[in-house]
Amino acid sequence: MRPASLSSRITLLLVITSLLVLGGGAMLMDWRIDHEMNERFQQNLLTQAQALTAMIELEQDALSDGRIQPPQAGILGGEGHAYYELRCADVPPLRSSPALPVLPADWPQAASAKPRYGVLHAHHVRLSTVMLTVQPPPSGEENQTQTSQPALHDCRLLFAQDRRPFDQILFAIDWILALSPALALGTALVAVPLIVRRGLRPMKALVERISHIGPNAPGQRLTPSGLRELDPLVSRFNDVLARMDEGLARERQFASGLAHETRTRLAELRALAEVESRYPSGRSLPEILSEVGNISAELEATVTALLLLTRLQGGLEQPHPQTVALGPWLERQAQRYRSQAAERSIELHLQIDHASHVHTDPALLEVVVGNLLGNACAYAASGDTVRLRAEPQAISIDNAAPNLHADDLPSLGQRFWRKQPQHAGHAGLGLALAQAATAALGMQLSLRLDTDQRLHARLSWEDPNTARHI
Repeated sequence: MRPASLSSRITLLLVITSLLVLGGGAMLMDWRIDHEMNERFQQNLLTQAQALTAMIELEQDALSDGRIQPPQAGILGGEGHAYYELRCADVPPLRSSPALPVLPADWPQAASAKPRYGVLHAHHVRLSTVMLTVQPPPSGEENQTQTSQPALHDCRLLFAQDRRPFDQILFAIDWILALSPALALGTALVAVPLIVRRGLRPMKALVERISHIGPNAPGQRLTPSGLRELDPLVSRFNDVLARMDEGLARERQFASGLAHETRTRLAELRALAEVESRYPSGRSLPEILSEVGNISAELEATVTALLLLTRLQGGLEQPHPQTVALGPWLERQAQRYRSQAAERSIELHLQIDHASHVHTDPALLEVVVGNLLGNACAYAASGDTVRLRAEPQAISIDNAAPNLHADDLPSLGQRFWRKQPQHAGHAGLGLALAQAATAALGMQLSLRLDTDQRLHARLSWEDPNTARHI
């Protein structure tokens, strides 16, 4: 499926917006123009009807036989042919020549002092009409004309005019208002894609620069484009590149560490076998097999730790919580490391609240506490005291760490990272395992170096459903 084009999307949005704005504006203008011109046309129609009434009254006064004569055709002028019919009491109807081709159904009963407008259709001709009653002249004028003909009274006038010239003007205006948005939309369809493509050139240049950045060239960053819309994207992409470089560095370090640990153990086994075969040391077979077993055990511990770390980080190792009494449980964990601590003249000091309980997975908790205690006993200064404290919602372990600095704390959880020379059985995976197991348990593990160069590891839990004090 072909991907959508950004220029086409912008063009479509602009065309729809232009259609709504220009089309709506044109329709509003057309309605206003039609309404205004209709009012003016009706006003003109009423003016002609009133002028016709005045002409009839003048002609009536000018005649001596008392008969009302119709005005001559075309005397009113106007843009369309005019028709009229005048009906007065006791006087024959007065009609134009030619007469109206059709009369309204309610004529003349609907005529009143207020003009009433309408439209008639006859023989493909549209006529605009106005009906009204003729008002008698004021009393002073009646006295002046009493000696002549009697004034018009009780008269109703129907005046009509052909709308074709007027409708042609409205039709021309409609075409103008319709063609203007159409022309604008046609121009937008042609010009907007070109303008959008030109405006998206910085985006195209950015894509070209991105295409040259990859894992084989770490450290590269995008330079700001100077555009307010693109600079946030450049900044976010540079952040992603920085995180990618950090991840790649960690993966390379992990691969290098794994290769080193595996190669070292295998090289030890091979060297032991070759040396004993070429230059026998005279040791007994059980001693040689014991050394082979120790090397194999270290290699197995490294592989086992890596497998467990992978399962924890991949979410494959699910916790099975149960209630654990912290006092006896921590004493058993400390007992496992007393001999190791005694070899380095390290004292294990326990401060345990035997009433403390925690609802968690004891196997994963053992991974965390066991690795913290093992690191403390292995890396603490000789003759130091390792303190293990159990609190209602936390377990803390601290030991002297004279070789650590504050800058080393972010690296403590990295795989195969060691500050000091390698110790037997320690491949630099302990804290990484502890952090992964802590995340699986939903707890928090924090590391802090105080001013006395003591490293404090604190395992805490805040959720009352995960841990509780009984």
